[in-house]
Amino acid sequence: MKKIIIALLGLLMVGRVVLAQAPASQTAWKNQKYSMFIHWGAIYSTLGGVWEGKPVTKGYSEQIQAHAGIYSDVYGDVAKRFHPEAWNADSIVLLAKAAGMKSVVMTSKHHDGFCMFHSAYTDYNVVDATPFKRDVLKELSDACRRHGLKFGMYFSLIDWHFPQAYPISSSNSDPITPEHHEYNKQQVTELMTNYGPVSEIWFDMGSLTAQQSQDLADIVHRLQPGCMVSGRLGNDAGDFCVMGDNQYPDYKIASPWQTPASVYDETWGYRSWQEHGKASDKAHEKLEGLIKVVSRGGNYLLNIGPRGDGSVVDFEKEVLLLNGAWLKRNGEAIYSASPNPFDTTFTWGEVTAKPGKLYLHLLRQPENGVIVLPGLTSKIGSVTLLGSGKKIGVRSTIKDGGTQLQLPADFKPGDKEIAVLSLTFKEAVAITPGHLLHDATRLSRDNATPLFSFSGIDYESYYRSEVGVSWAFTAQHPSTLQLVYSDAEKGKRMVLDLNGSSSEVLLDGGKITRLSNDPASLQWGPMYSAGPFWSGIDGTHGSLKDIDPSKPWPNQKDAAWTLHREWKNDAPITLAGDRNVAVYILQEITASKAGDYLVGFNSGDGIGVYLNGEEQLLHNNPERGGQQSEVLLLSLKEGKNQLVAKFYNRFAKQAIAGINRNVPQVLYVQQLPLEIKGGGKVETITIRQAKPVSVHRNLRMPNLAVVLEAK
Repeated sequence: MKKIIIALLGLLMVGRVVLAQAPASQTAWKNQKYSMFIHWGAIYSTLGGVWEGKPVTKGYSEQIQAHAGIYSDVYGDVAKRFHPEAWNADSIVLLAKAAGMKSVVMTSKHHDGFCMFHSAYTDYNVVDATPFKRDVLKELSDACRRHGLKFGMYFSLIDWHFPQAYPISSSNSDPITPEHHEYNKQQVTELMTNYGPVSEIWFDMGSLTAQQSQDLADIVHRLQPGCMVSGRLGNDAGDFCVMGDNQYPDYKIASPWQTPASVYDETWGYRSWQEHGKASDKAHEKLEGLIKVVSRGGNYLLNIGPRGDGSVVDFEKEVLLLNGAWLKRNGEAIYSASPNPFDTTFTWGEVTAKPGKLYLHLLRQPENGVIVLPGLTSKIGSVTLLGSGKKIGVRSTIKDGGTQLQLPADFKPGDKEIAVLSLTFKEAVAITPGHLLHDATRLSRDNATPLFSFSGIDYESYYRSEVGVSWAFTAQHPSTLQLVYSDAEKGKRMVLDLNGSSSEVLLDGGKITRLSNDPASLQWGPMYSAGPFWSGIDGTHGSLKDIDPSKPWPNQKDAAWTLHREWKNDAPITLAGDRNVAVYILQEITASKAGDYLVGFNSGDGIGVYLNGEEQLLHNNPERGGQQSEVLLLSLKEGKNQLVAKFYNRFAKQAIAGINRNVPQVLYVQQLPLEIKGGGKVETITIRQAKPVSVHRNLRMPNLAVVLEAK
């Protein structure tokens, strides 16, 4: 089993608070779970991954113009060949419906700038530039309404055909000129006005300013109040966050999210020479993807790439229909289901839930036929095989504070058959958190369960953000609650949820208390650097535990760390900047005895701080530019400690860094008008930022703690 670091939905009240406050459109979108993505373009689908008679093997086939180096006028002339006799919007929608999908999202315009809708702002569109003369996006929208599916659209924020577009780089994450932004606004207004109800708009690529992102989000929300905006709009302006392509996170996310998936990892648009393999193998792979995403609380958007003539590739159709047949039998465990309520994943498969029910998706046979569900104390009423309704003679035992299931010896699903066991309970499902803190007195980031989202300014800077923290704990005695925090948190507002009741709190000072430490006794070693490395903000290039700076890092082929005797604490350090690079600074701190110390940091576009190999802090710079300063409470062990800071640069010509010792060693203690009764029952506290700019934005309160003071 693998621990999932996120709140338990059945016990941490924040999950219920957030869902209760969600608008109906967000709830409806989250309940879809499974949708069809369509990459279909008049030009790239006609070419089918081939140029001048040869397969173009570099990159995705929908980006063939860039990868094959085709002149724009020559590329545009291909549209004159587009006459998709096999196109039938109803058959596409009916395929999605038979596949068990609840909405259809189609490319209205991809990076090549060719519009698959009738735009008044360019004749580079399917009606004016092709002999087909039909608005295929409108036909698809109408077909979705006829057959009861939701309709959405993809819109590329970059446009290789627009004259005033910024010169396009290899990353596709390029600034949007003012002229280009006005053009995007005009076309998004068209799309939100002329195509009926839209359930989601899937923005992609570009590197917009915060105002540009907000402009487009405002247009969508004003014209289509029920439309969800994708996080790839950038600057945390989206209603839901988007994982990387074909990415299945091994953690739950505390905001609406989606994984975009393609039948083939190699392409999204049609590729005539694509190798297929067995449809049953591919269907199994994509079904596992769907189940993984739903069990972690997300939506799954699976792509097909029709041919230039409008027909669906037979292999892709077969994959969809195979999984549609599975969903017809087992959809109860997918649609409107809640994520895995345990704080672990399981080697045998995945879990979803509904009130009074758990669904065990057996991706592989449990070892010795035994399934352990830790913390589950509710009595199971019955176990059935969901696809057939057949009762399974499972022996259930409550043991070690959880439930152990012994499957019958003859229960062996066939190869690549994903069986779902439906566990029905007579009462509400009760699960004791695996991370429950017993007899807690202090709740801090060291023992918190983080609440994650996915934040970033653009495609190159997305990372797993921490939007809140939560604790499940017991206390034996009635206690009052106090907040302890540093100058880094002072003046901020937060929402504290105690057992389902929320209070907004201003961190306005309180009693000043000095840390019990002696900063003068610390010995600060010289600073070393590693890098620059091409990087995003998330993750590290190698292990940051027990580093020997004289040896190559992160691999044997790399250089050793560079000693910088000219760098000093308490003074800014200027690093050479470049796009998407990171520099690591290592410094040893020797403490005569263990203790807590406040240390300051200066940074630019993003920073990660690690103490003795453990992550202490990670965030970007949502203001995009300038210098950030903060303090961080570090728990130093006796003897040598290794402090490593990763300084990430996305935009600036020069990166700013700094590690500061001259920080007042004081904290604030603020009394709350809240109490707990004690008695050993499970209590929950969750903290989020009050009125955040975005649900995806970092909490940025690393030193905040809740102290339980016995009455």
